[in-house]
Amino acid sequence: MTAINSVTDLSLDGEVAVLTINSPPVNALSLAVREGMFEGFKAALAGPAKAVVLICDGRTFIAGADITNLADMMKGPSLDEIQALMDGADRPIVAAIHGTALGGGLEMALCAHFRVAVPSARLGLPEINLGLIPGAGGTQRLPRVLGPESALELITSGKPMGADEALATGLVDELVTEGDLKPAALGFARKVVREGRPRVRVRDREDKIAAFRGKPEVFAAFRKARADKFRGQVAPDWIIECVQAAVEKPFEEGMALEKQRFMQAAMSPQSTARRYYFFAERNAQKPPGVPAETQPRAIRKVGVVGAGTMGGGIAMTFAHIGAPVTIVEMKQEALDRGLSVIRQNYARSRGAKPEEVEAKMGLIQGALDVSALADVDLVIEAVFENIDVKKEVFAKLDKACKADAILASNTSFLSIDEIAKATGRADRVVGLHFFSPANVMPLLEVVRGDKTSPETLVTALDVGKRIKKTTVVSRVGPGFIANRIATTRIQEAEAYLLEGLDPAGVDKLFYDFGFPMGPFAMLDLVGLDVIADPEKQSIRGWMVAAGRRGQKSGGGFYDYEGGAPKPSEAAAQVIANFRKAKGGPAVEASDEEIVERGLYLEVNEGVKELEQGIAARASDIDVALINGFGWPVDKGGPMYHADQVGLAKVVERLKAFEVKYGPRYKPAPLLERLAAEGKKLTG
Repeated sequence: MTAINSVTDLSLDGEVAVLTINSPPVNALSLAVREGMFEGFKAALAGPAKAVVLICDGRTFIAGADITNLADMMKGPSLDEIQALMDGADRPIVAAIHGTALGGGLEMALCAHFRVAVPSARLGLPEINLGLIPGAGGTQRLPRVLGPESALELITSGKPMGADEALATGLVDELVTEGDLKPAALGFARKVVREGRPRVRVRDREDKIAAFRGKPEVFAAFRKARADKFRGQVAPDWIIECVQAAVEKPFEEGMALEKQRFMQAAMSPQSTARRYYFFAERNAQKPPGVPAETQPRAIRKVGVVGAGTMGGGIAMTFAHIGAPVTIVEMKQEALDRGLSVIRQNYARSRGAKPEEVEAKMGLIQGALDVSALADVDLVIEAVFENIDVKKEVFAKLDKACKADAILASNTSFLSIDEIAKATGRADRVVGLHFFSPANVMPLLEVVRGDKTSPETLVTALDVGKRIKKTTVVSRVGPGFIANRIATTRIQEAEAYLLEGLDPAGVDKLFYDFGFPMGPFAMLDLVGLDVIADPEKQSIRGWMVAAGRRGQKSGGGFYDYEGGAPKPSEAAAQVIANFRKAKGGPAVEASDEEIVERGLYLEVNEGVKELEQGIAARASDIDVALINGFGWPVDKGGPMYHADQVGLAKVVERLKAFEVKYGPRYKPAPLLERLAAEGKKLTG
């Protein structure tokens, strides 16, 4: 074996050269990896071997570019230079894939003549998730293997393809036994040599693209069918353009277009925001003040108290990963109803098979007493949002559960510290605030009480990762991070109505900014009765009193006959009556001002959370708002967006709004200080 450099080795196994990359943790295409591949392929192709196998040590094949330092991509051998070596090879190259071959990793594998993979491997081009397009031939080579329609679907979805599908579509030539990749790849390479299989370069293939040449309608139809999904994004349109070029133009011309569009995408504000979010999401899993050596406890069995909407959804998230769940209710009728709803939800899942539904239901057991939770490792309480009720439940759990079990509350507003006082294990009490519906919404707020131990906190974060949630740590405070900020949006929606603004007009402004829906459509979706005040003093209370609870009742701020929202005369009358009773004179405001008011109030509330230590980092707030309340990731979240606008301008506008609309716009002291010092919230 010859060391090419610190991360690459070249060895000869009979007539096959083996180029091995070992650059933990994911063999990303760093400068050292590119140098090793370039020199390694040169040496292998100059030697006596009749074939070359490209393989990686560790847990994965090349998992993409090293986006922590994109500037390094301009140094040393480029991917183009390495690919040119592979394309010019006079002997077969076999890529041996395990783990993931993503982004630049798959683009390198597409330059091999053959690809073999283990069954657990996944392959994809996820660049769109970072606002980018593939930049090393992905838009040009993949259509030549899959066909343009399938290639477009894979690239614009950003989701990886499993090995079975990769084999069926021809992206992989052979699946080999799990754990037996290297000898199997060597055997495959020897068979290729022995049988004299032709070395067809992917770039030269025409069989999957020829039928689409001269058919621009195929690409127009793909673009039109996904217009809503791609709304406001530049990368999808450029991907479609490049894949069409792969069909219509010579390979080199298509590559030139791809390079041009890649650079444009990389410099776009959308990609910058998405790359910021990529790192923000990962940093959110690393709460400050937790020793690096802290390890999570094993959570094998889970208990849920409450079989309502939230409890049932929480139970489903754990059953989905194969964890046994015991769900407790006070009455048999409520338990039966909850289990029935869970079954219905599983049955309605797309592509659900009866045996899969039964397997999931087999993991969820019902009980009528907390004594059934004696052997669980984690209990999540999801009962009525009342502090006395929750404290009573926790006192019972403290006695019923084993001494080292973690007790968690799904509360969305109440104090974890106060709840923990009902137990003798405050160090093992934590908040796990799921968003509704719990089995669908991606955000999980992990609420750290004053006495929550580092081990409990790390275990809660590990649980969130296992159930595929995006986790953010919050300290104790009313509404924690996301709900507290979203409350300002709800309050501002009411202010818009009191000023005579039309709900549909306001919603369109926020939709055009990038939100999936405006504030009034969001309230209808959540349910006006869920957040209505009991004294019926808000517009939400008035709507509920009029029988308008939102989408679930067929009408809220909009009517929902047939599912789609429509302007509502009944809602307009409720709003008119409410404004007559509560409102003042109409206010003249530009569209820009209406949007700024809502956005900058959220920024200001987020800064107050930082001042009070509720959120540890501005980036944590962005992660929470993007995943919990639909802040557009292309804008990076409220705190990142404020930095792009400029904190001085945000403060200036808030002060102007304070004069015009009242003291709720008064800038937070920290925001004023950062603006005066020319600093940013997100670093």
